[in-house]
Amino acid sequence: MRQEKTLTHEFVEFIPDALKEGTLYVSMEYATVVHKCCCGCGKEVVTPLSPTDWKLIFNGKTISLDPSIGNWGFECQSHYWIRNNRVRWAAQWSPEEIVAVRVHDRFAKERYFGAAGAVTEDAPKDTPVTVETPKEYPSIWQKVKKWWHG
Repeated sequence: MRQEKTLTHEFVEFIPDALKEGTLYVSMEYATVVHKCCCGCGKEVVTPLSPTDWKLIFNGKTISLDPSIGNWGFECQSHYWIRNNRVRWAAQWSPEEIVAVRVHDRFAKERYFGAAGAVTEDAPKDTPVTVETPKEYPSIWQKVKKWWHG
């Protein structure tokens, strides 16, 4: 089991070009959290915040992301949770488990976004799915800002 790691976080508008090891960069404007892979491989991990991707929990002091982060496309294939600015290592998944979750994620996007987010049957499994949130639907950050500022 890997050693527990504590992260810091920074709220930014734009993600910096050079990422600091152990820092979560949170862009509310772009509904994205970016950090260097917690295994130490140096790869950039992007976690988009949306109803079908990750959810950010900020308790005023620390950040948590849900669900876990599985870096299946990286050589390290690290898998971890970020809970209260701490990295909690998760079990390694089999190739079959990874494929099953990718298929589930694609169908969840299609169900949520409808035709705009539809993935064709012939699309390669490793092709990233890019979905635009309809402009009339407020992002999670817009909801948080509205709630926070009244």
